[in-house]
Amino acid sequence: MGTIKTEYKSFLDDIEKNIKNKEDLEYIKKRFSSFLDVMLDQIDYIMDYKKEEINNLEKTQKVIEEKMSKMQQVIDNIEKDIYDEGFDFEITCPYCNYEFFIDVDENKTEVQCPECRNMIELDWSGDVDDNPDEENNCNGDCHGCSGCGDEDDDM
Repeated sequence: MGTIKTEYKSFLDDIEKNIKNKEDLEYIKKRFSSFLDVMLDQIDYIMDYKKEEINNLEKTQKVIEEKMSKMQQVIDNIEKDIYDEGFDFEITCPYCNYEFFIDVDENKTEVQCPECRNMIELDWSGDVDDNPDEENNCNGDCHGCSGCGDEDDDM
């Protein structure tokens, strides 16, 4: 705004030097001041409008950043679920049918049931059985089991 004031003063000085009729000079000064007031009002309006736009943009940007942060948290959780090395393994106790989870640890060969406290043998090889009875899929290794042969033959 300093430049406008300087130019305005220079304009007034110039017209005072060049216009000798005092009535014409006063008319030009009033008319130019009115015009300048309108221009300055318009500049103020534009500045206020632009400030409001900038404030709205900053608010919108803040909302977008918050949403992106929440999305990143969701993505991080999905990534953790997909790529996390710690997997849970569900076990059903063969003695009491209690279901529980343990972390996969291929070095662990047995686990104790938290319900009945019996030890359960773990086989991480993926083979359901080594040499099971073909008909019953039993290898006779269950605690208190003497094999799953035909029970009618025992009688």
